Amino acid sequence: MRNDRAGALPGSKIISLPELKRKVRALKQDGQRVVFTNGCFDILHYGHVKYLQDARSKGDYLVVAVNSDSSIKKIKGKNRPVIAQSDRLKTVAALGSVDFVVLFNQDTPLRLIKALKPDILIKGADWSKQNIIGADFVASYGGKALTVNLVKGRSTSAIIEKIVRDFSKA
Repeated sequence: MRNDRAGALPGSKIISLPELKRKVRALKQDGQRVVFTNGCFDILHYGHVKYLQDARSKGDYLVVAVNSDSSIKKIKGKNRPVIAQSDRLKTVAALGSVDFVVLFNQDTPLRLIKALKPDILIKGADWSKQNIIGADFVASYGGKALTVNLVKGRSTSAIIEKIVRDFSKA
């Protein structure tokens, strides 16, 4: 198993794709299993934390690709994200379950998945395995696409709706 990175500075986990490719290649050569997941992680909440802990439990190192502000606007609409990408990167990097964080600007993480060739690709159980972007590619070299259960009732959209509902009356 890996050396524990507890105590590593969150910023040291935020990494460029070229550097991440080198690190992932070295880890895999050492027999470590690299897990990859991605998401917006806007207004980080317990559902995110549990999801990332569960993803990390599937391998030795967890790489989290975080959507850029511009890609979130395309996916979620003009009012999102609530939290800027620099803060979202640092917040995700501060989690003990996360080993590396990389920003991506594309609509999907397929380019990153192809560059990194993770052993395990993770998405939430709200995704069917056949719809997970990159699953076929990961399977082509013997990797696996897996889903992890989500915490019911926990979502950034629900938090935003509650804030709008509860505080617009105030």
